[in-house]
Amino acid sequence: MLLYRPEADDLILEARVTTRHHARTFAAACRLLPDSVRDDVYRLYLVFRILDDLVDEGDPRAYSAVDAVERWCRDGTVATRETTVLADLATRHALPREALEDFCRGMRDDLATRPFRTEEELDLYCFRVAGTVGLVMASVLGTRSPHAGRHAAALGMAMQRTNILRDIDEDLAAGRLFLSEEVVERFGWPSPGRREALLRHQIARADELFEEGMAGIPMLRRGRVAIRAAACMYREILRQIERDGYGAHPGRAVVPRSRKLLAVALPGH
Repeated sequence: MLLYRPEADDLILEARVTTRHHARTFAAACRLLPDSVRDDVYRLYLVFRILDDLVDEGDPRAYSAVDAVERWCRDGTVATRETTVLADLATRHALPREALEDFCRGMRDDLATRPFRTEEELDLYCFRVAGTVGLVMASVLGTRSPHAGRHAAALGMAMQRTNILRDIDEDLAAGRLFLSEEVVERFGWPSPGRREALLRHQIARADELFEEGMAGIPMLRRGRVAIRAAACMYREILRQIERDGYGAHPGRAVVPRSRKLLAVALPGH
């Protein structure tokens, strides 16, 4: 006999609200997920969001939270709310613990605020903080091919590189730059109105990753419509950066809702 646990309802409510508040594009796509996995995707997002927020805010609890997830990956120890959620998810899905450990390494990269000398170093960072999310997400949705993981990681990396380009001004204001030193040396400091060549170069790299990532969507067992919608809407941020004049003015590129819907209805329009 299963016992009713009111705290489980509280957690899924928090997970849904957190997703809708912090990731509106992703939340919109989540509505297209099958009922059988939608709430587990929300739960998974909550774990990643909690860790990322603790790190981004410089919260002293970040270290212990990351430590706890790493320990759960190694020996299954459940010591925090995040590991409780992961342990519950692992009863239904074969979560790739190596990917979760790599995500934790990405969190440690953020805590150390390490600069990226080369594009290869930036790619590694993007894999750790976002490609791994794609891998874990694929484990929840299920896959039809052993190659699906490579594509899922590429899609996560594409979204992370898109975040970086969208948030250049916000990150600079916070004293961070998530571009490689070799790219800055080649194209110059990304000041507003003087970053078109740099953005063209970086958008091309993000588009390559989107192409690779979206090629793996048919390999998913569930949620293909939702993931394609999320990818199309997110990729539209790159097109909005182009429409805005490649950073001619400071600020974040914002895609109107109508264009997001058009991107989903007419991929590649």
